[in-house]
Amino acid sequence: MAAEKGQKPALKRLYVETYGCQMNVYDSERMKDVLAPLGYTPTEDQSSADMVILNTCHIREKATEKVYSELGRLRERKAERAKEGMDTTIVVAGCVAQAEGEEIMARAPVVDLVVGPQAYHKLPELIAKAARAKGERLAADFDAEAKFDSLPEPKAEGVTAFLSVQEGCDKFCTFCVVPYTRGAEFSRPVDAIVAEARSLVRQGVREITLLGQNVNAFHGTGPDGKDWSLAQLLGHLAKIDRLDRLRYATSHPNEMTDDLIALHGEEEKLMPYLHLPVQTGSDRVLKAMNRKHTAERFLAIIDKIRKARPDIAVSSDFIVGFPGERDQDFEDTLKLVRATGFASAFSFKYSRRPGTPAAEMMAQIPEDVKDARLQALQAVLRDQQNAFNQSQIGRTLPVLVERPGRRPGQSQGRSPYMQAVHFESHRPDLIGEIVPVTICAASLNSLTAEAA
Repeated sequence: MAAEKGQKPALKRLYVETYGCQMNVYDSERMKDVLAPLGYTPTEDQSSADMVILNTCHIREKATEKVYSELGRLRERKAERAKEGMDTTIVVAGCVAQAEGEEIMARAPVVDLVVGPQAYHKLPELIAKAARAKGERLAADFDAEAKFDSLPEPKAEGVTAFLSVQEGCDKFCTFCVVPYTRGAEFSRPVDAIVAEARSLVRQGVREITLLGQNVNAFHGTGPDGKDWSLAQLLGHLAKIDRLDRLRYATSHPNEMTDDLIALHGEEEKLMPYLHLPVQTGSDRVLKAMNRKHTAERFLAIIDKIRKARPDIAVSSDFIVGFPGERDQDFEDTLKLVRATGFASAFSFKYSRRPGTPAAEMMAQIPEDVKDARLQALQAVLRDQQNAFNQSQIGRTLPVLVERPGRRPGQSQGRSPYMQAVHFESHRPDLIGEIVPVTICAASLNSLTAEAA
């Protein structure tokens, strides 16, 4: 029933469950923004939500199956609320929606809408159609530029923020569905990015991480009408007052250009932390993955960037158990890890993704072999991360204070190397400030410090 004149429509509750990468985290926040004008307010209580959005990831099989499992639970919740006269709208968004839209609708009739990653700005229109007549239910294809142009101004939630500058991928690694679900590489215009960054800074943000599936492949149109590189964009953003820290993720070794490497040694606002996925140390497996670089090339890039910025910390991604991976291939991965020395890393077992070339490859690796290799790799990576953290003891580091600590009188923030840092402070007004602290203790996942 329509609201009476002068009466505001009832607020609706929105619950968003996010799976996967930081790009999905970014997308989830923007979905909340575009639904706010319809009266949807975010809630942490899924059971009371009038709309539930599952923003999905298609990278690993378990993530996809977790979505279907969650939809089973939501079917029961929707039926319970219906008995009480309340409607629940179920939306599946993100990469699983893009890749398996028709299958989702057939397999999970509880779903009201399926929205791909390029179309979530159309959610208000689609929801209105569904509410009127259960009309168009699939919206998986949309131009990326139109998506960004249609989004409302971002809302900051703290002193750090993500800013999406590039979407899609043209690399076609044989294990990855991103080129099929996110589409071709697209870079936003520089002016639009700067405007969003300035808006975030006005709201109190001090650190921005630029996001993209291949963020260092950025080639957005600059104010001069020419294509700008990521290095040019970062240098331009560094001129914004009160924007004190810049980061970017996720990168590809083939796009680590000389100007970007040089900028790490020249721009103090660009943090000394590089996440550069290599996936494996075996040239044979790298070729099967269609990564188009070698282990030697990766090590050469690391050497070059360390010469430009000697204190830089490096993190990476690894996949073990790729089809056809032999014992020697895995040993080559361990060799690369030991030669590099990582401050942190993410490592996973290979997971078959339907529709990718690797899913059809012969010589799929048994699960017990994958498990053993993953445990061996993670043991080495843990030792390296612990050693890096221990090496910070005695150093004085600038920490961006993000929130109060876990105990009264304590503050928590991030070091330039992305480490969580806890230190004693009785000043509640430190949030958003960058303060020097001296590291006095270290664990695998955090540092303890004293105010310098």
